[in-house]
Amino acid sequence: MTEIVYTISGRVAYVTLNRPEALNAITPGQRDRLIGLLTEASADPSVRAVVLTGTGRGFCAGADLRGGGASEDRIPGDVARVIRMGAQRLIAAVLDCEKPVIAAVNGTAAGLGAHLALACDLVLAAESARFIEVFVRRGLVPDGGGAYLLPRLLGPQRAKELMFFGDAVSAADAERLGLVNRVVADEELEKTARDWAERLATGPTRALALTKQLVNASLDSDRTTAFAAEAAAQEINMTTEDAREGVAAFVERRSPEYRGR
Repeated sequence: MTEIVYTISGRVAYVTLNRPEALNAITPGQRDRLIGLLTEASADPSVRAVVLTGTGRGFCAGADLRGGGASEDRIPGDVARVIRMGAQRLIAAVLDCEKPVIAAVNGTAAGLGAHLALACDLVLAAESARFIEVFVRRGLVPDGGGAYLLPRLLGPQRAKELMFFGDAVSAADAERLGLVNRVVADEELEKTARDWAERLATGPTRALALTKQLVNASLDSDRTTAFAAEAAAQEINMTTEDAREGVAAFVERRSPEYRGR
């Protein structure tokens, strides 16, 4: 069985975690494959949007810990190195992907799986989806960028509440808190994700990439830096074919036809 299914339909890449018997918990091999696929989609001019989802009852139950080495074999630095080169590198691949990434959360998203979803640019959740900051239940510190992502989405107090207690958050509560963009019926998730992705895939791809970079960097920037980055991004974008097409379409009072270039 293929543990990650990668398909391209039209201008959209679909990345599907496919270990339903393990609620799509991610092995090191899968993690590296995901990073490679996101990097590939980022560089592929024929791909203009990405959908990340799972099969079965789980979106992703986090990292598969069953293959971990014995703690007595570790030396100082091993754990930090594994986190840097593993979970953090995966989340960075989502944040740094130059194409819009939609998470279609079909079920439980726990631990690293929750952070994988929340790192995406847009998050759709099925009504049956749940988000769980499971680390505290295992006596662990959140990894995979959780302490970076959640305060930016929720503020520090709400982020601490989720991380301190590790309670499951329903899809409806996740929408109320601002963790997800929209909750849809389970049977509508695939169609909604496809519709959103296809709409993004007809957009000005480079402008979207630059917009993503600006927004992701904004919370770590002061006003002067953010304004300078915005001006530089606009300067770069004005050299693209899509920017010229967008302006021409406005002047000619027609709908633009973007080519992603």
